[in-house]
Amino acid sequence: MNATVAMITARGLLGRRRIWLLVPLPLILIGLALVARAFGPAPAEWGEAIIGGLGFTAVLPVIALIIGTGVLGSEIDDGTITHILSKPLPRSEIIFTKLGVATGITSLFAGVPLFIVGLIAGEPPLAFALIVGAVIGALAYCSVFLLMSVLTRRPVLVGLAYVVLWEGVLGNILSGTQKLSIQQYVQAIVDWLAPTDLLHGNVSVPVSCVMAGVFAVASTAYAVHRLRTLSVAGETG
Repeated sequence: MNATVAMITARGLLGRRRIWLLVPLPLILIGLALVARAFGPAPAEWGEAIIGGLGFTAVLPVIALIIGTGVLGSEIDDGTITHILSKPLPRSEIIFTKLGVATGITSLFAGVPLFIVGLIAGEPPLAFALIVGAVIGALAYCSVFLLMSVLTRRPVLVGLAYVVLWEGVLGNILSGTQKLSIQQYVQAIVDWLAPTDLLHGNVSVPVSCVMAGVFAVASTAYAVHRLRTLSVAGETG
């Protein structure tokens, strides 16, 4: 049954028009890296702006937002969630399966471009670290955005507010908010795995590892709880 749910979820995501929203940002990321490399500046001069400023600030969270809110939110909106909820399947398995699909697709669409950028920068160790960071970030982000899809009818707007206002604006103004920023966790972990001049972490690695896990576990657990409050009609009880 898990395989069936996973296939339905993946087919629903990849078959919707929203899949085309996942293509431009990765292409822009790779394109900018190629242009920067072609015009001769050392990777240390453009690496942090492209990898951190675009890759971790926009590409990873936005793709996770589109996928994370789509694996369950669209089914709740159009009522097809009733088909799954009517089956004798634990709500936890539904959430875990959908989170796994969301994490995998996000890691593919965000991790591969970041890996390519690392190779363009001439840093193979960094390229592999970026893949690891993308997977960690995908799991944390998708768990949060999946939770939002069962908490509100406007998960994309709420998710954008978190990404743009909290991680983007406040994260650059108030240093304290960085300790509650998934972007900062990912960046710190990547910098630890492959120290270079291209990327710098602002949060300690232990804090980053623990907090990334807290975000993922807490959000997933509460998403399971919230899904249990949905009736077969898809209404919150």
